[in-house]
Amino acid sequence: MSQKIIPETPWTGKSRWSMEPISLLVLMIGLVLFGIGESCLVLADLGSAPWMVLSQGLSRLTGINIGWMTFSISALILILWIPLRIKPGIGTILNMIIIAFVVGLLVSRFRTPEGLLTRVLLAVFGVVIIGIASALYLTSHKGPGPRDGLLVGLCYITGWRVAIVRTLLEGSVCALGWLSGGTLGLGTLAFVFGVGWAMQCSLIILEKYFPK
Repeated sequence: MSQKIIPETPWTGKSRWSMEPISLLVLMIGLVLFGIGESCLVLADLGSAPWMVLSQGLSRLTGINIGWMTFSISALILILWIPLRIKPGIGTILNMIIIAFVVGLLVSRFRTPEGLLTRVLLAVFGVVIIGIASALYLTSHKGPGPRDGLLVGLCYITGWRVAIVRTLLEGSVCALGWLSGGTLGLGTLAFVFGVGWAMQCSLIILEKYFPK
């Protein structure tokens, strides 16, 4: 993971597989927050996140189960890591476990709120939390999740800011999913145009106030 793109902080680990308590703690806090943000988007019921829109669209187009399609897309992204020179770490594994657990737990215990305004605010809150959580867990330098690894790799190649690359990436994925038959919503658009900037601002704040 490029340290020029993701800054080092006091909790940055020595390596992707090292087990420093502070690094693991911040990593897990970030991933739990990420799961909370994802849950907010699901509970708002205003449209899926862009990658899920892509899974929906390709599933309808090919007839492949959406679960298998989601898995296949994740596997393809991991393959794309190779030319991008992104390497996995303990964070990559925990990303897939913790976020899924938190989303499953919260979505099963809470219901979609009544009122469009409440749902819109919940979706926006979810997008902001995901942006903050992404910056937080990535600064542990323990290995990104599949999609964040692709993001970091593209930032490294293009030299562009995280906000720009993530917005273009999520927008492209969203457009492809929609053209394939996926369903969009206000929450989807909020994610496309908001999460990259929330992440960028969070990285700037962490770098400024928590330098290594």
